[in-house]
Amino acid sequence: MTEQDEQPAGPDLPLAGYTVAVTAARRKEELGALLDRRGARVVYAPAIRIVPLADDTELVAATRRVLAAPVDLVIATTGVGFRGWLEAADAWDLPLVAHLSGSRVLARGPKARGAIRGGGLVDAWSPESESSAEVLEHLLSGAEGPLAGRRIAVQLHGDPLPDLVAGLRDTGAEVLTVPVYRWVLPEDVAPVHRLVAGIAAGAVDAVTFTSAPAAASLLQVAEEAGRREAVVAAFGERVQAIAVGPVTAGPLDAAGISSFQPARARLGALAREVVARLPERDPVLEVGPHTLQVRGHAAVVDGRLVELPPGQLAVLRVLARRPGHVVPRADLVAALPGGGDGHAVEMAVTRLRAALGAPVVETVLERGYRLRT
Repeated sequence: MTEQDEQPAGPDLPLAGYTVAVTAARRKEELGALLDRRGARVVYAPAIRIVPLADDTELVAATRRVLAAPVDLVIATTGVGFRGWLEAADAWDLPLVAHLSGSRVLARGPKARGAIRGGGLVDAWSPESESSAEVLEHLLSGAEGPLAGRRIAVQLHGDPLPDLVAGLRDTGAEVLTVPVYRWVLPEDVAPVHRLVAGIAAGAVDAVTFTSAPAAASLLQVAEEAGRREAVVAAFGERVQAIAVGPVTAGPLDAAGISSFQPARARLGALAREVVARLPERDPVLEVGPHTLQVRGHAAVVDGRLVELPPGQLAVLRVLARRPGHVVPRADLVAALPGGGDGHAVEMAVTRLRAALGAPVVETVLERGYRLRT
């Protein structure tokens, strides 16, 4: 066993042995660094890219529609989006702030509220839940007066918010959608295609999402590649989906994919959620006088991280599912990547024992193998 194969796996590196994917376009390096410092093997696969505001003719057109007549209500959904809209309008010499100064401006959350105030406007109300659903409920309750015939501008941020927009239009209001920071597929789609293949194969342990468009885009790529069903199934088995918040998890929920979410929608909290969820997935086993944990691409034996090739790891993973029970050779043959035979299993076990450096795998003559009890 070489120094490259074996590393410490203490509490300072709780993600050592795991592969975590980052689908973010913005601040991907920051999130990746948080995960890397905790020992993860980080895979970058941006699922979206941002259309630059300066080049966005659709945003210019939407802003001119807002300026065409007085606006009764404005809904700011994100801080960065609303701030970017005001700044872009100013760069285009469009008098947006002055035009909205007589409007009731609602903020979906504290960041949007800060952007409203920072832009020289006054925020009138915001929900406790930071959700679009509560904004719609507030408006439908009549708290802001009758909506029929009123002009309502809704600042979007990648997510088209169909429920909010449709709910307002059903009241007879004129709803003006403002698509700030539109998301499209990245110019280089190869990394996200590789990620889709890795998820389907179970080669990734967790996938992080920081925006709903990224989650939707990943599923779109999986659909176009004919792998959507395999990806959804993988998320239901060993691959964990970890979203920064409930809005981001929306497309995953719609696809039937369960996700973990931190209590606060922040990158640091997202990284801590990965730390909390991945190691708890794989129990630490007592194997005779030794401890053993089988992680994504490695095993931890008595606190030592030992990286293993796919064949050895597959054999160990099957044995770890039933510690102390004999696993027939046929079951281990079936688990080998790419297939094999009884001899291939024997070779994998021999090399596995040498790699682990501890007598945790026993041979049961004419029956198979098991982890020691």
